[in-house]
Amino acid sequence: MSENPDIRRPAALIVAHGQPSDPLPAAAEIAFLAAKVQALMPDWHIGAATLAEPGALERSVAAAGGHGLVYPLFMAGGWFTRTHLPERLAEAGGAGWRVLAPFGMDPGVQDLTLLIAREAAARRGVAPQDLPVLLAAHGSFRSSAPSDVAYAMAARLRDEGGFARVEAAFIDQSPRIVEAAGAFPPGSLVLPFFAARGGHVVDDLPNALAEAGFTGDVLAPVGLDARVPGLIRRVLRAAISGR
Repeated sequence: MSENPDIRRPAALIVAHGQPSDPLPAAAEIAFLAAKVQALMPDWHIGAATLAEPGALERSVAAAGGHGLVYPLFMAGGWFTRTHLPERLAEAGGAGWRVLAPFGMDPGVQDLTLLIAREAAARRGVAPQDLPVLLAAHGSFRSSAPSDVAYAMAARLRDEGGFARVEAAFIDQSPRIVEAAGAFPPGSLVLPFFAARGGHVVDDLPNALAEAGFTGDVLAPVGLDARVPGLIRRVLRAAISGR
């Protein structure tokens, strides 16, 4: 029997939470992202899985073989990335895999978020101080970790980006997006601080904005930016080289 060449290559899995009620669309989106990273890293094995899709993590670990890295496509650390994900990996045969910092806590991703906002202002021909920004995020009623990251990002947009008015608002905690968005003037900007286009971005966010009567512009989620695969490549290469 011939040796599987994939086992000799560095391996990484991009893992997202997914959507338990409808797991396949999210799984396809994460697989598409993994394919983009794979194209940038032909000497690696890059896989993908969502925790919501039954058997997906087991299949991805088996396909990668050996040990590898896990890139959590989450916006914050906390129970899911520190406890639940390692437990699921162990159950899937990946007990030796190394879990990296989540997507939203990557300094490169936060730099990109700042750049996205600045580019949006430039496209509109307005100075950042004249463009109010609502940073839309997931939040959590059980942990402050997701909101801590969003509040820190909002502070960077104010302090480094020069945006005079930046507020973070959430799907799953107060202040809710529907509560905050109504106070923003026409022409304001919504920047979705999300890693992927899930149900929150497709349904919850537009519904909340519509209910609030928001009349500004809504950008694509940060995780869908074309520069994200390159950022993931940089993190993976740095991790394996020990930097």
